[in-house]
Amino acid sequence: MKAALVQLSVSDDPAANLPVTLAFIREAAAAGASFVLTPECTNLLSSDRGWQREVLCHEEDDPTLAALRAEAAALGITLLIGSLGLKTHDADGRFANRSFLIGPSGAIVARYDKIHMFDVDVSETEKYRESEGYRPGTRAVVADAGFAKIGMAICYDLRFPQLFRRSAKGGAQILTLPAAFNDTTGAAHWESLIRARAIENTCFVLAPAQCGAHAVHDATPGQRLRRTWGHSLAVAPWGEVLADGGEAPGVTLVEIDMARVAEARGRVPSLSHDRDFEGP
Repeated sequence: MKAALVQLSVSDDPAANLPVTLAFIREAAAAGASFVLTPECTNLLSSDRGWQREVLCHEEDDPTLAALRAEAAALGITLLIGSLGLKTHDADGRFANRSFLIGPSGAIVARYDKIHMFDVDVSETEKYRESEGYRPGTRAVVADAGFAKIGMAICYDLRFPQLFRRSAKGGAQILTLPAAFNDTTGAAHWESLIRARAIENTCFVLAPAQCGAHAVHDATPGQRLRRTWGHSLAVAPWGEVLADGGEAPGVTLVEIDMARVAEARGRVPSLSHDRDFEGP
């Protein structure tokens, strides 16, 4: 099977981002990819809650979701929409950061809402409080894509190995990790953590990412724009990096041999070796 990681550098304008995303998906399909993955925040990247309330939609009304579902059907591909920012009907008004697995008919096979919120102080000048705008999900998801069982996760989830273990024990053979990974933490931890999740769970990890500096509609001269790390990765169950998307937007193709999952699990059957223990 040929998979494709779509690497984007989105702005905070969903209408402007959509045609770029569609063009890359078509490029991937034309190159023979039957499984195409886009990154977290496919429709926009923004920390301006007022602007998000203005431009985001509920799932049932979202034009990006509708267009990407139609494109998956037109191309006959399985599409992982890494995530979309969406309005919810929650009383507190917070958004959802939601990943979608779309089948070749355009139907939604599965949804996953990001569980772990990026509430961190990367430095004195770079602080994030994702939970102020987005409400966390509560449910791990393993979806049947036909060619494989897919364990779905998003970005900061990467730092919580128990989620991936639960997915692997639930049958996942491919773990998807769409991201908009901070450039500072990405340089330090991105590849190491993804390889660890692949090795410890003997799964493929496919991680499409955002990259570069992200334009905003009301940027002022000299304003520091949010930057993401890029380097979309495909990692094999034995831990080898099969593909790296580098630092620029584009499509990265990778061959996925599902037999490698069984091979790795036969060599080191650690998923069957978990034991309960006491303490500390």
